[in-house]
Amino acid sequence: MGRHHARVLSGLDGVELVAVVDPAGDPGGAARGVPVVATVAELIARGVDYAVIACPTALHEPIGLELAEAGVCALIEKPLAHSVAAAARLVEAFESRGLVAGVGHIERYNPALQSLRKRLEAGELGEVFQVVTRRQGPFPHRIADVGVVKDLATHDIDLTGWVTGRDYVSVAARTVSKSGRPHEDMVAVVGELSDGTMVNHLVNWLSPLKERSTVVTGDRGCFVADTLTADLTFYANGAVDTEWEALRAFRGVAEGDMIRYAIAKREPLQVEHEKFRDAVLGVGSMADLVTLRQGLRTVEVSAAVLESADSGLTVDCAPARDTVAAH
Repeated sequence: MGRHHARVLSGLDGVELVAVVDPAGDPGGAARGVPVVATVAELIARGVDYAVIACPTALHEPIGLELAEAGVCALIEKPLAHSVAAAARLVEAFESRGLVAGVGHIERYNPALQSLRKRLEAGELGEVFQVVTRRQGPFPHRIADVGVVKDLATHDIDLTGWVTGRDYVSVAARTVSKSGRPHEDMVAVVGELSDGTMVNHLVNWLSPLKERSTVVTGDRGCFVADTLTADLTFYANGAVDTEWEALRAFRGVAEGDMIRYAIAKREPLQVEHEKFRDAVLGVGSMADLVTLRQGLRTVEVSAAVLESADSGLTVDCAPARDTVAAH
């Protein structure tokens, strides 16, 4: 992801890309001609206003803490950290210093999902019954320190909570590891949100078919968002009456109209960086960012997914504030 961040930042209005940190140097020229330094301390010494952390997940915490200590704002690639405790320490480090910080859950900036969220908020689907996501494709060799749950499923955990405006209360999961790596490379999750909505996630690194779909089913039909093509389609429940008695007796739904929406398609990474830049400049809203607390919550739910897979049990993952309120 670092090379993509450098590409966008090098042409972003109001931002000057001044240096890249990579102990391995830059043999591929991804830094786009800016100096490549070996340590974060060297970057901080250049007086940067903010930095993007795009490195192995296990390094997010030490690098993030070093930046926070120096008063540097940070956009941290997802997941926020490799553990709940590490994520919580990052939240405390940046919040206690009043620094702007965000998590790179880029799917929130996908045009199809942004349109979907607005339509759900407007009540176009009525009551939401189920959210189903499928995210699968070949193994990315750049990933070595985490499994498919923390690398890929965190996308679906974050986007599901975001588009519905609801939180997870329980998850049940199964994982397999077929590629000979120490981490899982396939996961199937069944979950429940705070309003009773059913959630299903199927995520893997084992398929030659690359698929990124989110299907939200409700009272009036279903939305299908394809985040590879940024297309959003609505399948309405049919409203045509029938005189066929056998069908009249069936109280299910029928196929109705299908609408594929025409939506503007800007690169999500470009939009993400514009929002973060504006927040750092004080002209944008923190509501446009994925906050570190939201990133922490996604890490908490992903930890519950792995706990469920290990134990074979359904795991309660309701946020602490809801648990206290319930009592």
